[in-house]
Amino acid sequence: MIDSATVNATQDIAVDWLREGRRFVQALLVEVEGSAPLPVGAMMLVDELGNIEGSITGGCVEGAVVEEAEAILGGRTGAKLLRYGISDELAGTVGLMCGGIVHIFVGQPGDQAGQVEAAALAAHADGRPVAIATLLDGDSAGARLAVIEDEVMGTLGRSRLLDRNVAREAQGLLEEGKTTVRRFGADGATLGDELRVHIRAFAPPPRMFVFGAIDFSAALAPFASQIGYEVTISDARDRFARSARFSAAAHVAVGWPQEVMSGVELGPRDAVLVFTHDPKFDEPALLSALQTDAGYIGALGSRQTAADREARLRRAGATDADIARIHAPCGLDIGSRTAEETAISVLAEIIASRANRVAAPLRQTSGPIHGRDSTAPA
Repeated sequence: MIDSATVNATQDIAVDWLREGRRFVQALLVEVEGSAPLPVGAMMLVDELGNIEGSITGGCVEGAVVEEAEAILGGRTGAKLLRYGISDELAGTVGLMCGGIVHIFVGQPGDQAGQVEAAALAAHADGRPVAIATLLDGDSAGARLAVIEDEVMGTLGRSRLLDRNVAREAQGLLEEGKTTVRRFGADGATLGDELRVHIRAFAPPPRMFVFGAIDFSAALAPFASQIGYEVTISDARDRFARSARFSAAAHVAVGWPQEVMSGVELGPRDAVLVFTHDPKFDEPALLSALQTDAGYIGALGSRQTAADREARLRRAGATDADIARIHAPCGLDIGSRTAEETAISVLAEIIASRANRVAAPLRQTSGPIHGRDSTAPA
């Protein structure tokens, strides 16, 4: 996820340069193996007058990248994907000492790419969620496609199938707040690795609050983090919450649910889960969650527990509409027994709810398999 102030400032400069019609090369950090000083999505700009803005590795390889940019501006080479690693002979020269491997795409935005980039970054500056896809391979390397909220603009210039699949993938990454590289077949199919596409997602990751420092929370947090959630596990019992198994994949907040949720603003991409199994914890947690716009609110427990909890919530003032928002018992009926299987069951229901799907077996359904085909170009 792109969240660096330096990266954001460089994006603003890129928009200005594109609007001015200035000739420049854009260097994008598209992939990192191991460690690197800056996140994937970091950007550096080099114009024809020698001006340099931004950074991609905090100084490790910038000198070498500038040389590549000058070669592109001078017409001696075209757009390309560069790779620098500590094991490479060049690493000692450029000073890559962090121990990782970085992949950097350098190219001069053409008319199409420049227009898409400028429009998308301007929309991001206006506070709109944006994902920008850049083709990294082939004759059309450097072409751009952008998803701005639910609108798709631009083309990667290979095939309608590639544009459609990349747009769908970009929307998914935008919902998860992830920036990464995806691979597609030469014809644009999702199966294959001939074509690499870098997708920059400009949206905060969705948030997930899990109340109850128990086995189910520890099992769920790593899975939730892997699909893009910023997870917070909360419990009022300090001795339980401070276990390393919770902080390994989540933030930990010690306090009563109403205290932890005080002032928290959640939206349709966010989720609240209540795993406490104790009325003095789960009722305040659910009542607090209902005061937000969280897209998913769920609570573990047996059917009898869910019924008893509903009765208490109604006595506390919850309306029919409030009760309808709560998934209880939460999760899909997949026969889960272990904490890990239960975590998968709950996350599967969250994903289905987010995509407005009924979560039926695919062989029993028809129509598009993926839930985001509506974002693809016509």
